[in-house]
Amino acid sequence: MGLNNPAIIAFDLSKIYRTEDSEVEILKHIDFDVDKGGFTVISGASGIGKTTLLNIIGGIDKPTSGRIIVFGEDLGVRNEDFLATFRCNKIGFVFQSYNLVSTLTVAENVAFPMEWVRNPVKEVQARVKDLLELVGLGHRSEHFPHQLSGGEQQRVAFARALANDPPLLLVDEPTGNLDSKTSLKIIEILRSLLGGGKTTVVATHDERIFELADQRLLLEDGQLVDVNE
Repeated sequence: MGLNNPAIIAFDLSKIYRTEDSEVEILKHIDFDVDKGGFTVISGASGIGKTTLLNIIGGIDKPTSGRIIVFGEDLGVRNEDFLATFRCNKIGFVFQSYNLVSTLTVAENVAFPMEWVRNPVKEVQARVKDLLELVGLGHRSEHFPHQLSGGEQQRVAFARALANDPPLLLVDEPTGNLDSKTSLKIIEILRSLLGGGKTTVVATHDERIFELADQRLLLEDGQLVDVNE
């Protein structure tokens, strides 16, 4: 993809995890870019660094060396206060483990990001309703996460990630823990985002999601070995 209007630029990006007696280089000198509005898939074997790369793009983790620039901001040099605000306004995360708050209802989980930025109550309520309808869970709004199936929790996680209408959506193995039928519902949610101007990056093994992508980044042994556009 070109550099005419990039949402994400990774330049010579590396990540090393160190302990007292060893170090593991998870990512090795990676370069790529993602255009605004693009749909990019990160693929590769389990444990190869896909989640680490997503976390660096999202400012959850920092590179050991190199640069990660998201919407013009070099996240590797920013402090945690800046990153927290940046994530809340610019990035929606869908984690593989869902990360829903167990003590909040479905509606409250979805509302939480909007309440964090102090959106008006009526606006929050309307947005929650619309998002739960989008993911087909309007009838489960007052249930708690433990009352939902894994697929339903994943759909709530999507609704929450979209709450503040972030320009960037990061999704980690959205169908990895789901059966085939439930996975199709998640894929349809991803499909509904196409053409809407939102930049989407998905780490996945699912070939059905590959078909949605306009760019595929293949990781192998910590290196970017192929870019299919």
